[in-house]
Amino acid sequence: MTLELGLDTFGDIALGEDGQPLPAATVIREVLAEGQLADRLGLDFFGVGEHHRPDYAVSAPDTVLAGLATTTSHIRLGSSVTVLSSDDPIRVFQRFSTVDALSNGRAEITVGRGSFVESFPLFGLALQDYEVLFSEKLDLLTKVLQERAFRWEGSVRPPVETGPVMPPTESGHLPTWVGVGGTPASVVRAAHYGLPIVIAIIGGASAQFAPLADLYRRACDESGHPGLPIGVHSPGHVAATDEEAREQYLPHFIEQMRKIGRERGWAPMTQEAAKAQLSPEGAVYCGSPETVAGKIARTVTVLGASRFQFKYSNGRLPHDLRMESIRLFGEEVAPRVRELLR
Repeated sequence: MTLELGLDTFGDIALGEDGQPLPAATVIREVLAEGQLADRLGLDFFGVGEHHRPDYAVSAPDTVLAGLATTTSHIRLGSSVTVLSSDDPIRVFQRFSTVDALSNGRAEITVGRGSFVESFPLFGLALQDYEVLFSEKLDLLTKVLQERAFRWEGSVRPPVETGPVMPPTESGHLPTWVGVGGTPASVVRAAHYGLPIVIAIIGGASAQFAPLADLYRRACDESGHPGLPIGVHSPGHVAATDEEAREQYLPHFIEQMRKIGRERGWAPMTQEAAKAQLSPEGAVYCGSPETVAGKIARTVTVLGASRFQFKYSNGRLPHDLRMESIRLFGEEVAPRVRELLR
């Protein structure tokens, strides 16, 4: 199996030396440095997420990727994710086909609903339209991706009849994935359109998602799209030893999860619950290169995945620790995973 290993970031805003949140502009420049390091290390993919919250710096991932397109050489560049529900599919294609041109054919899109809903009121959309917005816009995007004349009609925007959307890609193909959680309907819909999926595993054991991966493969076969790839997105942190990784990571992970929990009415995350996520069965890939590599190898084997996207930026974790985690991931984790899977 050919396995791609990559990185994801949301541009999480860390604290400066004064204890205050860093300016978003500083964090965006840090993301560029992190993507450039990933390219030098020979990693396969660098993904940038879209959020509209004060704890994340990136709201326009395609613009950040355009910066990386001209300062990297080999790594594939994509979104993780583009919130399609609150965007226009035609503009999404145009922006990413432009990144594709700037990068000499290295652009990708991953579309999804996103983890948060701030974009809905920000762009004047109603939450009660959550399902229809995504489903109709995905349908329109698949028409645009064919890069030929089309006509489309739905309920969420005026009908469109046009020739190929400009600018076209040089290859005639812009790779597009669908980011999914644990909803069976989501993977069946992606299979129907012939789109690969990235399963976001941010809680629970990866083995719990094996039935979802199997359902996707069956749906692909039934839809006439066999053999489409499956990716996995999960958070983590790499340091020299397990103990060092836990000490660096846990305070930021717990703070972040408690903040989200307060917003959503969850019970505060305990130390014990956090440590359980770092266990061999947990969703967080935190530890030494040996520990992280072994856990990734088990996950991709259980799910039959062909890509693993490691979310290395977590809460207030500072830039220097993120850079070291990336270095260890590229120099030590990736070769170990490939050796384990031989």
